[in-house]
Amino acid sequence: MTTPSLRIGTRGSPLALAQTHETRARLASAHGVAPEHFSICVIRTTGDAIQDRALSEAGGKGLFTRELDLAMIAGEIDIAVHSSKDLPTKLPEEIAVAGFLPREDVRDAFIGRGGLTLAQLPAGATIGTASLRRAAQIKRLRPDLPTALLRGNVETRLKKVESGEFDGTLLAFAGLRRLGLDRHATELLPIDAFLPAAGQGAIGITCRVGDAASLAALAPILHEATGFALAAERGFLEVLDGSCRTPIAAHARLDGDELFFLGEALQADGTATYAARGGGRPAQAQEIGVKAAQEILAQLPRGVAGLS
Repeated sequence: MTTPSLRIGTRGSPLALAQTHETRARLASAHGVAPEHFSICVIRTTGDAIQDRALSEAGGKGLFTRELDLAMIAGEIDIAVHSSKDLPTKLPEEIAVAGFLPREDVRDAFIGRGGLTLAQLPAGATIGTASLRRAAQIKRLRPDLPTALLRGNVETRLKKVESGEFDGTLLAFAGLRRLGLDRHATELLPIDAFLPAAGQGAIGITCRVGDAASLAALAPILHEATGFALAAERGFLEVLDGSCRTPIAAHARLDGDELFFLGEALQADGTATYAARGGGRPAQAQEIGVKAAQEILAQLPRGVAGLS
């Protein structure tokens, strides 16, 4: 059977392109064709264009997916490659998540100017981040460190730390590795102290609902265990109405036939954390995430700022 020559949509950032080339290489290897059999279509998104303010002030996660969704609905691309943590929990009715590639390291990396670790930074040192989750987690551990908005691609953020504009920043270690920039990581932050964003480290692929040819072509490269973990994390996120406005973290992992889950919601200033654990069979993944989110909702005091 002839392998369809899928048109792959992607954002144009270096990390997005690295993830897309990884996806294309896996497709080519699985089907025994040249990578060029699958074309890459770069689409500029609203999220890429906005650099002067936090995405929470401009519309949230959908800003990184909207233009790709529209191109897919219009039939201009067949699949789209995303950083899974950028995928909204609610997609247009015409689009579905086909699945995920094998997950990379989920941890956050700290990049400190002059090689300083987070613990070694002096009081008052400024941490640059665009993530409310990371800002809240920093404030929980080091309330003496102010945070400030730092947008831009990975290379831009690294340069702003190196130049002294910021004393440190946090980036997904998976992204650094995919770009061959992991040497810049001063330290890897433990998951129990810095629980990652839902979907962190996983490449997600979307396609049109009912597109059997694209789904069949993707099937050999999709990773079942990552899919179960992401089902739990996205279920958790959806209940808590997770967006760029809400500091939420989640991580699920499959160990044999058991899925383990930990999720938390944080007060924006880092002074309070509401956490829940769960576990069960992989087939119950979404239910596990949903139940943990409901437990957190029951913990929240009325009127907690920054939480749904």
